[in-house]
Formats: sequence, structure tokens, C-alpha cells
Amino acid sequence: MKRTLFLVLLVATITSCAEKKETKSFKVLAWNIFHGANDIENGQENAIQILKELNPDIILMVETYGSGKNIADALGYNFHLVAQKGTALDDKGVNLSIISRFPFGERIDTDFPFFLGGREILVHDQKMRFFSNWFHYAPWHAEPEKMGKSVEELLAWEKTGAKYEMIQKVLPYIKTYAAEADSIPMIFGGDMNAPSHLDWGESTKDIHNGLVVPWYTTKVLEGIGLTDSYRFVNPKPLKHPGITWHSKGEPDAHRIDYIFYKSPKIKAVASTSYKVFFNEPFIINGKEIMYPSDHGMVITTFEIK
Repeated sequence: MKRTLFLVLLVATITSCAEKKETKSFKVLAWNIFHGANDIENGQENAIQILKELNPDIILMVETYGSGKNIADALGYNFHLVAQKGTALDDKGVNLSIISRFPFGERIDTDFPFFLGGREILVHDQKMRFFSNWFHYAPWHAEPEKMGKSVEELLAWEKTGAKYEMIQKVLPYIKTYAAEADSIPMIFGGDMNAPSHLDWGESTKDIHNGLVVPWYTTKVLEGIGLTDSYRFVNPKPLKHPGITWHSKGEPDAHRIDYIFYKSPKIKAVASTSYKVFFNEPFIINGKEIMYPSDHGMVITTFEIK
């Protein structure tokens, strides 16, 4: 009897250990590197150092502007330029790119590559779709709660500029791939130049002049089933504001860089944002690196279920 019990426990332990070993994860970073990271001395080299310290598996890059291929090569990663097929990989006019430790699958092209494009990536042999994104900042106000507008007026104001027009153009693509995310996971990230409705709820109204604002730019993504990975992992915006945009000395701190996802096959298990000022020291893993961008960044770890 004892021998049988021992064998049962041994099998259970081995099985449990095997299951733990089979848990697969990957890290995604969304970063607007600002003018190709070329506005400070050794900017590209600094960006490469930062990425090596953060060690993401996939980078959704904004403001690539010719630097992405050099950065990918330095990391030993694969590089995809979000542009018309055949475009030179160092084209300084191309905004978006995707950099991956994992192998690429099919291209995902849109008619609007300056602000949305993607690539299939085989993550631990699981096909997933990744999208790099940028939306125009207009309309923008550093402190919208001080504009003297009601919630309805703020929502109407939000739809008056280039950002809303861009969203309408790419929304059909986002909806199409989101509808297929049960079978092929979808991850969408970048610089949306917009605050989140999840950061303007009841818990934060005291810092927003009493306003609870369901900002359209992020609300529309939630409406088609995408999850804001940072806020999913860090649900309390007062405790974890996640600021990625802040001009030093100015009252304009906002979370505007995001990683969204949709799939029953993956789950965000950790997410960190970094608020760093342009051309100031970024201290990571005990190293001090001059920061080449005016945006912070967000990095999310996913587990494959």
C-alpha cells in the first residue's frame, strides 16, 4: 500500500513539474523611439542598450524613421517594416515597424501603413498577429479637465481632429482581426496619443475636476473585445497611473502608449510602464543610459494558456 501511494505521489509530482515547465511566456514592448532615436548623441546605441536590458521578445516600434533595421540587427532579431512591400528597410520616412525574436509568418498590410500595420509571428510555435500603431495627437490638451467642457462636450471635442479620422480608417481592419482572435491571438500596441477611459473613471474623478470620461479612442477598442494589458494587470489607476507622456515641469502627465490584446489563448500576467524624460538618465539593472525618446514605454508579459 505504501509503495502504491509513493508511486502515485511520484507520478503526480512529475506531472506537476512537467506542466510548470510547459508554461510558455513572452514579453511585448511598445515604444515610440522619437525621430528614430537620433535626437541625442549615440541615440540609436542607447536605444539598443535599453532594449538589451529590458529583453523583450517583440517590439512594436513607433517613429522608426530608418533606425529599426540597425536596432534589430544589433539585437539579433527579425525586422519587419510597416510599409509597402519592397520599401527600403532603412527608409527614413517610415513610421512603424515590428521587431521579433521569434520567426515571422505572413505580412499583414493595410491601406494606411503610416498608422497601422502588422505581421504574423510564430511565438513558441503558436501563430499570433501583432500590430504596430500610431494615432495623431490632434485634438490634444495637456489638462482636458480644465477646458471647461462637460463630459459630452469633451467626447465631441475628441472627435474633431485627425486622430478620430485615422481611427475610422483602420477600425475595419481591427474589427476583422479581432473577430478571428479566438483562433489566432491578436496583440495591438503603440502610441495612441490619447488618454484612457479606464484612467478617467469614478476612482480618479477627484483629480479630473469631478469628470468621468469614457474617452472614445480607447473605449472603441474595448467595445470590440480588446483588453488594455497594463490596466488589466494594474487595475488601480491612482496607485499605478502608468504615465508614458510627461513634459518636465509641465502639468501634462498621461498614459498614452498601450498594448491591447484579444484571445482566450493568452493572458497578460505582468505589465510595467516607464516614465522617462528625453535626454535624461534612465537607470535600469544598475546601468545609467541617456534616454533618446520623449515617450516612456510599456512592456507586458503574456502567458500562453
